Amino acid sequence: MAALRTDRPAERPVDRLERSAYTLLSRIEAEGPMTIGQLAEAFALDASTVNRQTAAMLRQGLVERIPDPDGGLARKLRITAEGLRRLHADRDWAIAGLGGVLADWPADEIGDLARMLTRLNASIERKEGRSWPRPDQVARRR
Repeated sequence: MAALRTDRPAERPVDRLERSAYTLLSRIEAEGPMTIGQLAEAFALDASTVNRQTAAMLRQGLVERIPDPDGGLARKLRITAEGLRRLHADRDWAIAGLGGVLADWPADEIGDLARMLTRLNASIERKEGRSWPRPDQVARRR
């Protein structure tokens, strides 16, 4: 399969996140501090896999361990300012690239695509029994 070529902005982050770090950081950003067990459950991964991935993120200063704010015994992982900076830089770069691909699409078709992708993702999540927290869901929980 050929790679999608776009005229992405020159400011591609030099310190791009690994895919696993991007995914884990995105989940922690959406839900707040999480334990390794919670992350493993969210992604249906073995805790040892998540432990290795988060250990690398700790070494890079992307997350930090904190006591459970709810008083539990397990330590939770919280995104650091550096982790947020890098997550947002990667996300902004990807969005700009997608903007370049869709630049000549009519606004109504972009809206249709967004609605259909949301529906597709929700269907996948329902089938897997694992949902991804969306901003409106997170706001209702807090």
